[in-house]
Formats: sequence, structure tokens, C-alpha cells
Amino acid sequence: MNFKEKVVYQIYPKSFYDSNGDGVGDLQGIIQKIPYLADLGVDVLWFNPFFKSPQHDNGYDISDYCAIDPLYGTMSDFEQLVSEMTKYKMEIMLDMVLNHTSTDHPWFQKALAGEEKYQNYYILRPAKKDGGIPTNWDSKFGGKAWNRFGQTNNYYLHLFDKTQADLNWRNPEVREEMQKIVQFWLDKGVRGFRFDVINLIGKDEELHQATDDVGKYLYTDRPIVHEFLHQLNQATFGKYPTMTVGEMSATTIENCILYTQPDRQELDMTFNFHHLKVDYDNGNKWSKAPVRFNELTTLLHDWGEGMSEAEGWNALFWNNHDQPRALTRFADDQKLRVPSAKMLATAIHLNRGTPFIYQGEEIGMTDPYFESIDEYRDVESLNAYDKLREEGLSNTNALEIIQTKSRDNSRTPIPWNNQVNAGFSTGTPWLGLGKNWQTVNINNELTNGSIYSYYQKLIQLRKTYSVISRGDYQAFDRDNTSCYSYIREDSSAKLLVITNFTSNSIAYDLPEEWQTAEVLINNYDTEVTLTDSHSRAVPLQAYQALALLIN
Repeated sequence: MNFKEKVVYQIYPKSFYDSNGDGVGDLQGIIQKIPYLADLGVDVLWFNPFFKSPQHDNGYDISDYCAIDPLYGTMSDFEQLVSEMTKYKMEIMLDMVLNHTSTDHPWFQKALAGEEKYQNYYILRPAKKDGGIPTNWDSKFGGKAWNRFGQTNNYYLHLFDKTQADLNWRNPEVREEMQKIVQFWLDKGVRGFRFDVINLIGKDEELHQATDDVGKYLYTDRPIVHEFLHQLNQATFGKYPTMTVGEMSATTIENCILYTQPDRQELDMTFNFHHLKVDYDNGNKWSKAPVRFNELTTLLHDWGEGMSEAEGWNALFWNNHDQPRALTRFADDQKLRVPSAKMLATAIHLNRGTPFIYQGEEIGMTDPYFESIDEYRDVESLNAYDKLREEGLSNTNALEIIQTKSRDNSRTPIPWNNQVNAGFSTGTPWLGLGKNWQTVNINNELTNGSIYSYYQKLIQLRKTYSVISRGDYQAFDRDNTSCYSYIREDSSAKLLVITNFTSNSIAYDLPEEWQTAEVLINNYDTEVTLTDSHSRAVPLQAYQALALLIN
């Protein structure tokens, strides 16, 4: 099966299922739940990092790329996971964090001890003449992106937390190390890789001062990244039937076309995050602003058409471990949770690209609505809260912002049932549960719900209709302020997808061509009449989604 027909399910291991009662999800817990995922119909499981790590950034600070962190289990557990998934014809996608290592990594520790070989593994620069940091770049986690390198006059670059030191990919020895790591996991049977912030690996040899607030364009999507990725492809995963996706920070359509065009032999697909910044106030994540719907649809259309026309490929998603729950963010997670969840799923799964489901999305999980900053664990959120308070915001106002944007919104443990600790663990969960776990849980959804079964239908449609898995993308009704709509087309069929992003019932004007189409899927149980003798308008209910097929 080609990657265009596959659906990926993302597992945040720490919060999926705890098999040993320590409050933290683990590999054995995942193994026990493979039948649940197989029933859903997904083809690939993407795991957030479970490599050895001091866990300053929940595993994205890796101290050994080829070892399983004891928090999650053993290498034997991993090998069992591979074996069990093979039985269900599912593949593993690992999260490779190759832009930086933990400062606990032996390479960094040897560098600190004075070994020049390993000092060249990192991006070290001397202090300025006045003793200041080498450049004015900001860390993505708050504060400046430089930290003193031991007792020397040098600083090391960390675009993220100070415990995450950026690697020097311009050093061929570093690139060889990265190839060895990828090959190690290929040899273990892994056939999928998600490369974390991979478009940041190509820093210039000479680093310049930023003229804007963050200077991200000085280290993002530099041309040499394409060279590095092609080299990694040819040396490792390009020799196998693999599936690869690059997480692209602050990227462009033009670059993602280059990353994913098949003949360039770099990656299969890319994540971009522009559509998840439409509730940022002037680009500031840590703000509380309404969703700018027209900006959202413009971005989705521009990326859909731009990648389609040039044979690039998108990784499609609303949710992941770094984002608030889309159901809370873009729809009604209270009164209309069920149709909202199905509508959002429809917009993604019938689109051009490979859909990614984040754990809990298939049962309609929402943000947890934590009531105190003490309930949060995420380093980025805690830093942001402190900064907001320093800027003069009250505790209440600062907490409101954290509540809407924190990464912990999506990291709460999966509620398996309405028993103690939601059936996630017999111990105390590492992070609190959401407020609605007694009703929004997997057992209740499988027994009484309809969201999970709707996801099953969407997944099956992608495998059944080539117009969904391979058709092109055309924006439809671009200026509509309530609906996001698009057309998919290939030699076999045309598909019109209409999604109402409002809590209002509306009349949608349907062109004559579509008035005799087949209703392929509808997220409401009520029958849809496309036209009547008096009007071309189709009545859409709140958060309704329709897909119409012409063969």
C-alpha cells in the first residue's frame, strides 16, 4: 500500500496506557492496546520519543538515540512491539530528534570535558567583545537561544530548552552519526520516520544578528537542508520501502514542494503549522484571540492547491502533542461535541495528503480545562506563565491564556473507562485527567458513541476511492465565511467536500452539476436532500459535513 492510501495514528507513549502502575504510559501498555488500534483501521503508529532522556522536554531531549528509556520499558519490549504490530500489518514510525541532543548526551559531556572532536558536534561561538551572547536569537521556549558552555568563553546554541543543544550538521561526522542512528532502527524493523524540526538543521556557517524579534528566518529552511536530507535519504531509508515525514517549523509552500517532490528523494511529506496559528494575536502564541476563519480557509486552500499543482504532499492534521485539542479550539466541544468532532475529521480525511490522527481524537477528547497552574507540567507552558506574570498579567488572565494554548491540553492521559484514574493507570497519572473523562472515554465511545465508527468509515473511504487518496485539490467557494469546501478529482471521479464550521444552520448554494451527486458520507443521521423544486440551497446543520461524489 502506498503512503498516500495510509492513515497514521500518533501515540504519545507517556499518556497512552500504563501497564505497571507507575503513572506513566509504557511500551507494554501500547502492546496491550494494539487490537483497539487495528480495529480503528490505521496503518502506521507514530510514537513520540521513548529513547533514553532526562525528560526535561518529555523525551525531545535525547541522551541515547539507540536505547529505550527505562520509563517506557526495554529494548526487548520494543522488539515485542514490532512483532505484535507485524501480526496486524501495521508499521512503526519513530520520532527522530536530530536537530539537537540533550546536554546529558555523552557527545555534549565529552565536549564539555574539552574533546575538540565533540565540540565540533555542536554550534559553539565565543562571547562578543563586551561579554554578550553571540547573537540576539530567541529560544522557542522563551529567553535567549544561547547558554554558557561550561567555564569557557564560548556559548552553545539551543533553539529550544537550554538542555537541548543544537547539533552542527555542517560537520560530516555529525551527519554520519545521524545516518548510523537511522540505520540502527531500520535494522530493528522500523519503516517510518518523523523528523522533528528537521528544517532547522542547516544553520549558516556565519551566524548573523536578527533584525526581527526572533530571527527564525536566519536558521529556517536554509538551502543546504535539502542537501542534507537527500544525503540521509540515499544513505539510509531511501533503500527501503519507508514512509517519512518532516516537521517543518515556519516553512513555506515552495520549500515543502522541494522537500516532498518524489524525484528529489528527500521526504515523502511535510507537516506545516500555519493553519494552527490563526488564533495567535499578531503572531504571539501566548495570547487569547478568536479563530480567524477566513485566514484558516485561505491557508488550507493555498497549501492544498500549491502542493497539488507541483506534486508535493502534505501531512494532514488538526491535533498533535504540541497543540491544544482542535475540538475545543475550532468547534463546540460542549453542546455539539459529536458533530464537531466528525466535521473536523471529514475536513482532513477526505483531503489531499496523508491524514494523521492524534490519540483520543477518535473519541472526541477535549482540552482538560485545568483550573490551576500547578496542574501543568509542560516546560514551555510554565515558562510562558512566568513571562506573562512578569509582563503584568493577573494570575487569572495569565492562566486563561495557558488554558487555551498549553501543550498539556493534548497530553492528558487517555481515558479508557470511567473507573479509577480512567483506567489509564493503577497508580497516580503523571498528568491530570480532563474534566469530562467519566463520559468521554474509550469504553463509553465504543459502547454508546459514534465518533470512532465515523473515523473507521473515513479511513476505509481513503482505501476504497482513488479520488481521495490520489486526486488533485481544487479550492471551492473560497470566500464563504462559514464553510470550508474543496473539490478532489482524478480520472475516476469528482468529490465535493463541504464542512460547516459554525454553530448555525445554513443554506448552502449547490451548483447544478452537484445536484444529482451521490452523498458519500454525512456526519448527521438525517437524510440529505440535495435539491428541491424551489431552491438550489442545501440545508446544513451546525457543524455538518457532506461529501458528494460524481463518478
